[in-house]
Amino acid sequence: MLPFESIEEASMSLGRNLTFGETLWFNYTADKSDFYLYCHNTIFLIIFYSLVPLPMVMIELLRKVLMTFVFAVGPLQLFSYPIIEWVGIRTSLPLPSASEVFWQLVVYFVVEDYANYWLHRMLHHYKWGYDKIHSVHHEYVAPISFAAPYAHWAEIIILGLASFLGPLLVPCHMFTFLLWFVLRQIEAIETHSGYEFPWSPSKYIPFYGGAIYHDYHHFVGESCHSNFASVFTYCDYIYGTDKGFRYQKEVFEKRREKLRMEEKVNGSAPLFKSE
Repeated sequence: MLPFESIEEASMSLGRNLTFGETLWFNYTADKSDFYLYCHNTIFLIIFYSLVPLPMVMIELLRKVLMTFVFAVGPLQLFSYPIIEWVGIRTSLPLPSASEVFWQLVVYFVVEDYANYWLHRMLHHYKWGYDKIHSVHHEYVAPISFAAPYAHWAEIIILGLASFLGPLLVPCHMFTFLLWFVLRQIEAIETHSGYEFPWSPSKYIPFYGGAIYHDYHHFVGESCHSNFASVFTYCDYIYGTDKGFRYQKEVFEKRREKLRMEEKVNGSAPLFKSE
């Protein structure tokens, strides 16, 4: 806390007017304790370790993503618009009812998931497809949310076809169409986040994959023959491409149970919390 009651008193003590910086410092710190000001160091660590890396994130990741959006998604929008008009996606009133929007979205998620499963599996099955296209997305062995759209431009178009398939089969209002793509991107971001929270969709939606499910796919990488589906788990289960994941999950659960038993015997605190 400063020993002066006012700016005038501080100026008289220094024998000159306060500089602009000194005036700002006085106004901010006059009524604050030295300990409170010292604790700003922690606040600055939190702020600047969060903000300063953002330009590097932009350079390293978003630059490629934004270029892909401009040079791949942009032209795709132009060329696909006549098809959107042809199938009858309308912009006029009335707006669709909530139930209509809901059931159309359900159809779109199911259709996209099935088509994406086979297109994604194809990119792994053919070495050329993986090496030249899909390997870009797998540069992230442990994905983060920003990595959801990080992919080769050709992959954006190939897998994007799966997202368009639902509205092409079941035309909708433009409101539903836009909502569908927003929700699909949010789902992709959540799946690549690496986190599973108590409110994660995997806790409430049957057969939903989620972050843990997709993390395994990225962890194994090129040699992965598991967890190809984008949203749900039923395709991997039906076609037997979730065996590696289920085996690893079983091994993990057995090891966790063994550690719990050892902790009970030894009386120590549990290393793993129950879900």
